[in-house]
Amino acid sequence: MRMDPQQRLLLEVAWEALEDAGETGDRLAGSRTGVFAGICSTDYSWLQFADPEDIDAYTGTGTSLSILAGRLAYLLDLHGPSIALDTACSSSLVAVHLACQSLHSGDCRLALAGGVNLILSPHTTILASQMRMLAADGRCKAFDAHADGFVRGEGCGIVVLKRLSDAIADGDTIHALIRGSAVNGDGRTNGLTAPNGRSQQAVIEQALARAHVEPWEISYVEAHGTGTSLGDPIEMEALAAAIGEVAPGRPSCAVGSVKTNVGHLEAAAGIAGLLKVVLSLEHEAIPPILHFRTLNPNISLDGTRFALPTELLPWQRNGTRRVAGASAFGWSGTNAHVVVEEAPAPAPASAAELTPGEALVLPISAHSPEALRTLAGVYSDLLAGPDAPALRDLCYTAAVRRTHHDHRVAVVGTSHAELADGLSAFLAGEPRTNVAAGVRAATEGHRLVFVFPGQGGQWAGMAQDLLAHERRSREDQDDERVREAHERRSREDQDDERVREAHERVFADAIAACDAALRPHVDWSLRDV
Repeated sequence: MRMDPQQRLLLEVAWEALEDAGETGDRLAGSRTGVFAGICSTDYSWLQFADPEDIDAYTGTGTSLSILAGRLAYLLDLHGPSIALDTACSSSLVAVHLACQSLHSGDCRLALAGGVNLILSPHTTILASQMRMLAADGRCKAFDAHADGFVRGEGCGIVVLKRLSDAIADGDTIHALIRGSAVNGDGRTNGLTAPNGRSQQAVIEQALARAHVEPWEISYVEAHGTGTSLGDPIEMEALAAAIGEVAPGRPSCAVGSVKTNVGHLEAAAGIAGLLKVVLSLEHEAIPPILHFRTLNPNISLDGTRFALPTELLPWQRNGTRRVAGASAFGWSGTNAHVVVEEAPAPAPASAAELTPGEALVLPISAHSPEALRTLAGVYSDLLAGPDAPALRDLCYTAAVRRTHHDHRVAVVGTSHAELADGLSAFLAGEPRTNVAAGVRAATEGHRLVFVFPGQGGQWAGMAQDLLAHERRSREDQDDERVREAHERRSREDQDDERVREAHERVFADAIAACDAALRPHVDWSLRDV
């Protein structure tokens, strides 16, 4: 009741972002992870403080803007900087800029950055209407002759940021690179909320300089593009001065605005634009500007390399790095620009095919039985779909790069179809020998003991599968005792029936080697019990 829904939404989206990044809660707890969140809407505060009789001990923390970042840091036990900021429409892109600075300075090793905006009362809409800011037809018509204002929108976006070297070392999936960013202010203009074209030009040029990117290398700009008759021409003129110069051999540059698609997300507007750039790079295509018919007469593209896409525009890899810019300008005068480059080509995957009879475990967990069933259905559809990932990759990610919750199901299988069938059986309540489900038992005060056998349990070819398929097991078997055993008996002798008649010490060495090889499996099994 007392918590601002914007706080709830940010927690949910941040968790989804961390899952996409493969960052687990247990690894993040206590780490130097920073939170940088943009927010400017105070609608929920007005509702909570409307009647003084309704104010209680939780009203403050539920509505304070500073708690937006602090609650996420508290929930995940993050020990890096925790900053909520309000620069109006540029808040979330300024948050990305500050997160990058924090990573460069070493204040944090990982950062969550973004923003959130929800419309929970009519007050701000009435205010914007009185200021003649809103489009009369409810359509954002960026750069169009009929542009008459923006359209308010709701949303939340979070990106997970690391230094490139750390992301590569950690084996992370990299969606894009932030090459450089900059923030500045408008100073005195002809009105408190009026934009300053020279400041916009300066912030773009500063970001390019920090990124070591030449202006002509920018092939797409995600503009602030609010669809206002005053702001659009000023922004386009600043872009032309900063990166629009035409010269022989220089490529054209598309200019777009996500506000024509989802509206103006205010504090989350910048992160929406950044995410659009990243998705455009990944999908190798630039979406068209909606509601565009005729160019604003106060805007001239003559003598520039700019184009406004009115249909899906291919943006394919061509051997030259693809680089884009994203802008966000706040009505208080704070401007931000980020330079984004496509992700480096991933290292060739080493997803070896499963050998005959080799099985993998797919562990799935959730906070409740209902959530577990929902997640199991998602995995089942993924496994049965045409774009299912490699089985090793899927099982590895589910086991190692997901936080494990109390309600669990695990399926063992040798193929996508077998795992999908096991999950379908779980959802139908049908027992299967390759499916185990249950709730994690409380382990506080309990200790587990693993007992390894002495002599008498050996057999010809013992642990050969383990030796063949598990790197850590091979390393653990490569110790002095094992080498001595191999010197006494060749591998052919160990596979032969005559190994039963070997010297007693050979048995002892072989069993000790197998015990050592099982050690990492004991470690893995204890990690999240």
